[in-house]
Amino acid sequence: MSANYESAVARYFEAWNATEPEALRKAVAAAWTEDGGYTDPLAEVRGHEGIAAVIDAVHEQFPGFVFRPLGAVDGHHDIARFGWELVDEAEGATEGQGSAPVAGFDVITLDGEGRIRQVLGFLDRVPPMA
Repeated sequence: MSANYESAVARYFEAWNATEPEALRKAVAAAWTEDGGYTDPLAEVRGHEGIAAVIDAVHEQFPGFVFRPLGAVDGHHDIARFGWELVDEAEGATEGQGSAPVAGFDVITLDGEGRIRQVLGFLDRVPPMA
């Protein structure tokens, strides 16, 4: 079952790192169920369109940055958790190094086919608001 969690999380990161509209649309559809949701302290959306809009807004705020996993994926039943950070792609930093202005921890719930039903996101590090 751990391969199922890792596969779901890989699709999740693929969606978060998609910057072209068509690639983003396809990646979100591959990762989430039709009525899938995403909730963190800054957003609460449901459905592919809403999720894609949140991802697009992050890319507008942090152009040239990519999401990458931080640590291992842990899961049981239909639930998995994992850490992540947002890093400047140009820096080429390795895990735990470089400047990651945003980092967090997500808990996902999967359906029977390994697609995400719900994401509950927690932000551990955010940049100061101007």
